[in-house]
Amino acid sequence: MSTVSPRPVRPGSRKIRKAFAHWQLLLLLVIPLAWYIIFCYTPMFGVQLAFKNYKTKLGIWGSPWADPLFKHFARYFSSYYAWSTIWNTLAINLGCLAIGFPAPILLALLLNEIDSLRFRKILQNITYVPYFLSIVVVVSMLRLFCDERYGVFNTILQTFGMKAIPFMESETYFRPLYVISNVWQNMGWNAIIYIAALAGVDPALYEAATMDGASRIQKIIHVSIPCILPTIVTMFILRIGQLMTIGFEKAYLMQNSLNIGKSEIISTLVYKNGIQKGDYSYATAVGLMNSVVNLILIVTANTVCRRALDESLW
Repeated sequence: MSTVSPRPVRPGSRKIRKAFAHWQLLLLLVIPLAWYIIFCYTPMFGVQLAFKNYKTKLGIWGSPWADPLFKHFARYFSSYYAWSTIWNTLAINLGCLAIGFPAPILLALLLNEIDSLRFRKILQNITYVPYFLSIVVVVSMLRLFCDERYGVFNTILQTFGMKAIPFMESETYFRPLYVISNVWQNMGWNAIIYIAALAGVDPALYEAATMDGASRIQKIIHVSIPCILPTIVTMFILRIGQLMTIGFEKAYLMQNSLNIGKSEIISTLVYKNGIQKGDYSYATAVGLMNSVVNLILIVTANTVCRRALDESLW
């Protein structure tokens, strides 16, 4: 009697069956995947505007190609404001990176060391609330606090016999105000991921450190920080990839004719030329240049972190 050998199962088929065995989880991916396709990947075909002379009547596909092809890029880099907008963008982001990146880490470490659960929740809520404020509200608060005549800051200065300072109308104070308000608004929310990482640290490590006579500071340095280092490196790489990106809303709302020398950044330039003036090809070229630089930065940061710390995104 002959026996039929079982049909070999391909590795690919096994993986597909295993994936569809959890179809409920795959179903959860449908909405976010559709969102990315519709709002992130589909609009990418419009990048070709950077290499065309866009005509509204002809549309994206019918508009003629620019001659030369990189005309709009050359136009930006030959303009008098090109390097000032690049530096303004970098300077603000470097300030946010220097102060805003370690701030949520320190906040998470502080909350992790608080023994009182009630006090910890109160402090968490206080630091979370600013994130949910509208940018319009935050800028309005800045204007009220920094008003030259009635603002809180100038009232305090005048109380000590000092002259009032036009904070919002001065180029000198634009970047500090932007950076400090940005840190205040986002610090609590950005700390959530570090708090979650600290929650996953094995308590036995802290117990062992306590038995060895380690102080709280030593436990933070030798236990907490090394355990969340992969999370810190991941967030750092992602942050480096945004060094050339700033949302235009806040800078645009804080901007005026007196501080425009420091407040004019790449995103506000793109908004003014693309939305207000209708120069879509030029605005697309500047935005594409910005995205390419960000891509180079994130790849470079990932490579450096992988070689130096043996931690990376990929």
